[in-house]
Amino acid sequence: MMDKRNSEAAMDAANPLKDLTRAQFAALGGDAVAYVKPVSGLLLAGLIEDAEFDGATQYQLVMSADGTPLMVADTTEAVAEWLGDQNIGVATLH
Repeated sequence: MMDKRNSEAAMDAANPLKDLTRAQFAALGGDAVAYVKPVSGLLLAGLIEDAEFDGATQYQLVMSADGTPLMVADTTEAVAEWLGDQNIGVATLH
C-alpha cells in the first residue's frame, strides 16, 4: 500500500509551479486569476487597518492568485456582480 504522504511529497517535488517568483507567476496569467474566500470580520479587521468590519459577520474576500486582496463584500451576489465586470477567471479552493 502506498503512503499518501510519500505520494504528496513526490508531487510537490515534481511541481515546478511551486517555485515561481511573483514576476514569473504574473507572466503566466497569475494576475488574471482570483479566488473567493469566506472570512470573518474579525480577521479582516486585522488585515485592513483603514476599514471597520463587524467581527461576527462573514465576508467574502476576493484575492488574486498571487495573494493580493482585490475586494471585500458581504454577499456572494456582490462578488458575482463585481467579477462579472472584471476580466478575471475564478479558481475554486479545495
